Amino acid sequence: MEHDFKNSVLEELIQTGVITEEQAEAINEEHLRMGRPVHQVAVDLDFLEERQYLDVVAHQLSTTVVSLGESSFQPKAVKAVPSSIARMYRVMPYRLEGDTLTLAVSDIPSPAAVDEIAFVLSRSIDLVVASADEIDATIIRLYGEENESVTELLAALEADLEDAGDLINRLSGDSDMIDIDDLEHAASSTPVVRFVNLVLYQAVKDRASDIHFEPFEHEFKIRYRVDGALYEMSPPPKRLALPIISRIKVISGLNIAENRLPQDGRIQLSVAGKAIDFRVSTLPTQFGESVVLRVLDRSNVQLDVDNIGFPDDIKQVVLEDIAKPNGIIIVTGPTGSGKTTTLYAALQHINKIETKILTAEDPVEYDVDGIIQLPVRDAIGLTFSSALRSFLRQDPDVIMVGEIRDLDTAQIAIQASLTGHLVFSTLHTNDAAGAITRLIDMDVEPFLISSTLEAILAQRLLRTICKKCRKPFQPDSKVLDLLELSQQQVGDQPFFFGEGCSECNQTGYSGRRAIFEYMRINDALRAEIIDRRPTLALRNKAVEMGMRTLREDGIRCILDGYTTVEEVTQYT
Repeated sequence: MEHDFKNSVLEELIQTGVITEEQAEAINEEHLRMGRPVHQVAVDLDFLEERQYLDVVAHQLSTTVVSLGESSFQPKAVKAVPSSIARMYRVMPYRLEGDTLTLAVSDIPSPAAVDEIAFVLSRSIDLVVASADEIDATIIRLYGEENESVTELLAALEADLEDAGDLINRLSGDSDMIDIDDLEHAASSTPVVRFVNLVLYQAVKDRASDIHFEPFEHEFKIRYRVDGALYEMSPPPKRLALPIISRIKVISGLNIAENRLPQDGRIQLSVAGKAIDFRVSTLPTQFGESVVLRVLDRSNVQLDVDNIGFPDDIKQVVLEDIAKPNGIIIVTGPTGSGKTTTLYAALQHINKIETKILTAEDPVEYDVDGIIQLPVRDAIGLTFSSALRSFLRQDPDVIMVGEIRDLDTAQIAIQASLTGHLVFSTLHTNDAAGAITRLIDMDVEPFLISSTLEAILAQRLLRTICKKCRKPFQPDSKVLDLLELSQQQVGDQPFFFGEGCSECNQTGYSGRRAIFEYMRINDALRAEIIDRRPTLALRNKAVEMGMRTLREDGIRCILDGYTTVEEVTQYT
């Protein structure tokens, strides 16, 4: 019997009768969906014991399973491996004999990862197998809690740079005179590879959504965006800007010789046992290429309507609307407000065997099993509108178009809705009512909007107060005036703020939560749309019909102790 599994361990487990083919499919599906390690999924689903999995991994690697006790490893082996390498690749140095270093792993590593470790450490690599929990615990016991920071690595970098100094210095001159071979050598030099790996690892550990590499005239900045706010890390030497950016371009498959045009690429890495996608965007600037990496941690993304954070009343009507056979549902909000995640959660909810779903995206953010996903490419003429036209010939039930950017796309979305398809899309407007005005501004006929539009969901992401340092306070009249609330409405209800602690990097915030404004299009609103009523009139009518505004939903989150007055007033 043929098995369509990339994972050879699952193949062997099926052949030896440890798990069934159906169980292997369930494990593989969860692994691909969430990016969690296969062995962790299999054990969590109670399909096998971890030792059974480790025995098969050891058989595949032609090695043995070991136990990482107090004295089972050599101190000289531990000294040979920096903590950033151990944590990044989730490996434990076990033995060092001559030039050969033996590492303990919990799963079959990719050949590229083994080659990279061998290159960075300048050693031959052998492998043994141990449990993931033992590896994690031993790393903490021997290296401490995250003891190699970016700052410490920068100090070591300066020493390492002496070896590659001539090469790095040659790259600090006129960018038009740089030799491409020199650039490739510098990008793959040990200090640069180690530094980039640590920056990526630190970003994933800190739950960063984006990493910014920014060259300026006299410095090279690296910033992380965490919970919507940017934080700067210790800057590396300016002369490392070109090698570091070249290293990112190499691992994301971009052309390192091209530095005059923007480029887009993608990096897929396993960081500390988690499958992470990085979307890479380069932009030529006055002082070199600026690079931004969007971090997509599939294990952190819960593509489920229950996990989006909808209040119960909004969740109920959302589930009713996404089950409709046709119509247009629009999610609106600024960049980075979670629109795509909400759309995917909705699609995942209706992703059944009897429903054909097609999406056109720029780019495809998450790979979802059972949904046909198309990345649009404007450069070759594959735009949202041309993709939509092709979709209608593919017999879909549901269509998702990443964004309605122009009249052409809007008209085809309306045509799709009128011919019996449910269409999801996004717009960039400040509130739900603004989406209708935006469509009319695109020259879409109001009668077409009113006859096809089912609902508009506006959303924002607000930072949530850190649970470790959350403190209550009684709001004064100044705070209440800011929110247009009276003392009678609030009563003795305390508000909360975060004092700042080591858990939240002294920010007082940890994580984010969405607030929503759901405008369901009814007959009264359809009449207002046909009359081309302005945004404010549409908004007032929707509020009259029971809509809760973004500000009101934000106030609900303040009173429930999730967020602060500052966050709500900043974003609503």
